Amino acid sequence: MGKVLCLILLPRFLLAALMLWLLDFLCIRRKVLLKMREQGSSRDDPPVCVSDSNKMFTLESLRAVWYGQKLDFFKSAHLGFIAPNTEVVQLKERRRVRVLDYVKGRRPLILNFGSCS
Repeated sequence: MGKVLCLILLPRFLLAALMLWLLDFLCIRRKVLLKMREQGSSRDDPPVCVSDSNKMFTLESLRAVWYGQKLDFFKSAHLGFIAPNTEVVQLKERRRVRVLDYVKGRRPLILNFGSCS
């Protein structure tokens, strides 16, 4: 399973790594900064790069991208697919039911995840 997962995630990971590298590429940053100066942007605009030590293409960022890609791959809910039918507990009767037991006809089912604090 590990090799198959790597083959599936590798193209997406490499594309994200390439984008991070492009963001750090000094010539692109200089061009963007020069265009901002030419356009006379206000001082309220956030800087594109604060310093040369402020890099996006680092080992830590690549690890975070890989971890995010894995989480995305293994999630059970995907856009356009059938919703996962997870188990929930009714508050009044304290019995376990499935989320999709509350679906009525073609009406959309809305879940509201509120805060208990």
